[in-house]
Amino acid sequence: MYEKETEQLQEIIDDSSRIVFFGGAGVSTESGIPDFRSADGIYHQKYRYSPEQVVSHSFFMQYPDAFYEFYKDKMMVLDAKPNPAHLKLAELEKAGKLSAIVTQNIDGLHQAAGSRNVYELHGSIHRNYCMRCGKFYDAEYVKNSEGVPKCSCGGTIKPDVVLYEEGLDQKTIQGAVRAISRADTLIIGGTSLVVYPAAGFIDYFSGKHLVVINKSETAKTVRAELTIAAPIGEILERIEVR
Repeated sequence: MYEKETEQLQEIIDDSSRIVFFGGAGVSTESGIPDFRSADGIYHQKYRYSPEQVVSHSFFMQYPDAFYEFYKDKMMVLDAKPNPAHLKLAELEKAGKLSAIVTQNIDGLHQAAGSRNVYELHGSIHRNYCMRCGKFYDAEYVKNSEGVPKCSCGGTIKPDVVLYEEGLDQKTIQGAVRAISRADTLIIGGTSLVVYPAAGFIDYFSGKHLVVINKSETAKTVRAELTIAAPIGEILERIEVR
């Protein structure tokens, strides 16, 4: 299956020297991390509060206990390992074929696979800061803390993830837009392109090849040269880096 599509993708990658990968939750589902919007994703599971409510800034400020109960249980999957998609992208970067990864994920698996130039649009579970004094805490400290994690100064620790009602980091935005605008190939993978402003970033691409690898249709219409409706790890695993 997908032999013809994989062959075409291989030709595109061979023809490219400045690939940018733009990815979402579907990149990490093969590592056992649930996505948000698929049939078995987080948004379709039943909780006391809706996930949209919980991962908002106002909810975090008002109900930090309930926020952290959900966040630690569903969003901090610390034993997840990079899958073939993460590993192949890191290999492409090391070979000088891929110039950047722009991700909506907060799991840090691209870096764990060895990727270096990663723009994390929505932050990372691995960075956490005291809201009072700014002291840094790692993910293990937050995950293992009882209830709401507290700093040694007594302040509340907040994860460096972008919640609803919060803006994206300007420096990250600028880097991502610059990378996409300079790319000769853009590969969009594991994302439904529903979440804005992140989904709008692909409009800055004006290069040669546009590829979409996603199990379901994307919400945003893109004129892709190649579309592969399959798990991204399964496809990228077949690619030779040369």
